[in-house]
Parts: sequence; C-alpha cells; structure tokens
Amino acid sequence: MHAPLAAAAGRTASPATARLINDRLALELLQSEGPLTAGQLKQLTGLSRPTVADLVDRLQEAGLIAVVGESGAQRRGPNARLYGIVADRAHLLGLDLRTHTLTVAVADLLGQVRAERTVPIGLPGAPGTANGPAADPPDTTATALTSALAAIDGTLAEAGAAGPHTLAIGAPGLVDPVTGRLGGSAPAWHDALIGALRDRRTGTLLLENEVNLAALAEQRDGAARDRDTFVLLWLGHGTGAAVVLDGAVRRGASGGAGEIGFLPVPGTGGLPSATGCDGGFHSLAGSAAISRLAAEHGCAPTAADDGPARTEAPPAEALVRDAVAAGAAGAAFLDALAARIALGVSGVCAVLDPGCVVLGGEIGRAGGDPLAERVAGHLARLSPLRTDVRAGTVGGRAVLRGAVLAARDAAQNDLFGATG
Repeated sequence: MHAPLAAAAGRTASPATARLINDRLALELLQSEGPLTAGQLKQLTGLSRPTVADLVDRLQEAGLIAVVGESGAQRRGPNARLYGIVADRAHLLGLDLRTHTLTVAVADLLGQVRAERTVPIGLPGAPGTANGPAADPPDTTATALTSALAAIDGTLAEAGAAGPHTLAIGAPGLVDPVTGRLGGSAPAWHDALIGALRDRRTGTLLLENEVNLAALAEQRDGAARDRDTFVLLWLGHGTGAAVVLDGAVRRGASGGAGEIGFLPVPGTGGLPSATGCDGGFHSLAGSAAISRLAAEHGCAPTAADDGPARTEAPPAEALVRDAVAAGAAGAAFLDALAARIALGVSGVCAVLDPGCVVLGGEIGRAGGDPLAERVAGHLARLSPLRTDVRAGTVGGRAVLRGAVLAARDAAQNDLFGATG
C-alpha cells in the first residue's frame, strides 16, 4: 500500500518535497507497526537502501526517532538496529470539561497516556440541562479556575512533562468556527480556564465540542473504525450528535451541526423554539424524560456510585444499565426507549443517510448492544435507508480519548513535517 506513494513522490516531486513525503511515510509506519529496522523500512516503503539510510539519519538528527533495540538475539550490527519514534519528543494535553468536573490526560507523541486524573470543581447547583447550566456566581469562578489549573499542572508534573506541545479541549456547547471560541451558556469557569491556557502560550490550543471528540475516538478506536461516514448520537443529560462525512467531522456554518435536541419529532406534545429544546427530541430522549419513562414501566433507580467521575452521571444511566441487566424484566422499558430514540435517528438518516449510527454518551453506553439492536429494529420500520445501529465501544473516556487523538494529530502534523 505504501510503495506506490513513495515511488510516485520520488518521480514527480521536488527533492525537498520527496524527502518530506518519505520521512512522513516512515514515521507513520513506525507509529502503526512499532519499531522497525532500516531493512524493514526499505521493504515496507519500496524506497532504495540509500534513501532509507538518508531518511533515518534525518529523523535521528531531528530528534524524532532513535535506536530502541535490536531485531534478534542472534543479530548484531547496523542492520539489526530497531528504530522507534521518540515518544517523549512532545507531550500532549487532553481535557474533558464538564459542568462540575475536569478530567485531564497527559500523553506522549504516540498518544499513550502517561498520567490522568479527574477532579471535582466545587460549584453550587445541579448539573446543566440541555438548555445549559445555571450561571456561576461570580465569586466562585476564580476558585474553580485555581482548582482546574492546579489539576492540570499536577498531571503534567506526574507525567514528567514540562509543558504541552499541543492542548485539545472538549467542552459542551458550540464552538464558533470563525473565532474558535466557546458559545452558549457554558459555566463561567470554562471560559476562564480556556482563556488562562491561551494566555500561557505553552502550546497550540484546540477547542472542540465534546461530542465531536467522542466521534473521533469511536472512528479511530471504537465502533466506527470501518466507517468513513457515520453519526454519533450522544445520549446523556441531553442529546447531541456528531456528523462524520467522508472521514471528516462536519461542524456546520455556525458550529451547530448535530444539535439534535431541537429536532421536531412526534410525541413531545409541543415544538422546540429558538431559545429552548423542550418540545424537541430532547423531550423524548434526554435523561429526565428517560427517567420518567422508566418510572412508567416500574423501574426504580438504584444507589449511585460515589466519586468525582460519577458526579455528572445522568440519572437515567443507572436505570438503563439496570434494565439491561434485568433481562426480560427490563425489556418493555428498553423497547419503549428504543422507539423514542429511533424517531430522532430516522430524521438524521432522512437528511444525511450516514449508513451507520453509533449510540454514545452515558446512556448509550449503558444500553449497549441490547439497546442498539432494538433501535435498529424500530428504525428499519421508520426508514427505507439501510442503517447499522451500533453501541459505542470506547467507554467512559470517549471525550478524553478524542482530545488526546486530536492533540496527537496536530502535534504530528507539526513535527513530522519539519524534517525535509
């Protein structure tokens, strides 16, 4: 697969461009395959031995690769040297911002997490609704900012990182594609933290909607690895969607693509408005609506887990998880929930025809395959378009994993293109 690209680059590109393409090709192979000898790089790239020797020297001088061992116990010498990417060449910072918690991950250039922590942010009030959380009292924002920065600095220190090359932040709300700033009614400490990190100027900062990052994680590591086009339906306190077409996240003209909570659907008893999604799909598939549906089917909540990671969990998550565990006893509730979800999914399919919908978020994850299979059944009766419905597989760190992947892509685009 790689040889034609390298050969074509050598024939048609300038020497400098050809070197850049060959270097990038070798680095991508070292990332995907692990450490390789010069001979293995020659075989996989189709490049000549002198060309491979030159690129190995260049990449070593740039500090991007190093000798990490030898290829076999019986072999010694230059031909047996294994070259690998210097993972500590750059550190990455991924953040998952929630209303009352912050999760931080520090990763190396290969995207391997070196340190991670979740901390509560002690602001008063309940977790935000689909219409946004209540405004923070002014005197709490500074305290929240101090706690958040301390968590970031502590995680960097734990990973042995002086500072990040690239930061990627996942946050609820719309990200303006023109200004790159967070819109909507986000907590004041979110804006304060993003501003403080920008002011530090310690690395490239990427700000992205949380659902879009979760979709990136499912595309690279999860349920959508075999799909270039799909929709991730986020089911949590509220509802949202990420649209991936031809391998790229599509954000829309104002960053609002996927605001599926505002989708008018039957059964809500009203219509959404420009100022609130009550009456839209959110009224059927948000956590509060699912909790009411569970009560109608006699499903009672169980005791919630403690700890900062559970602080923001939507109440319906436990109800759905318990219904799955209950088997036949929870089937009626799950079927009714699946019918509701299918209404929103059918609207998405009618417009986009994605061919695949992944159920993510806390509630989608709790429902797993049993919920996904039921949604697929109802959807087949509503839509003539064949659509796979899959449960997300990345798990509870999907937003954080997406942030690390986004930071890795940006850092590698910068560093891997600087050797020619």
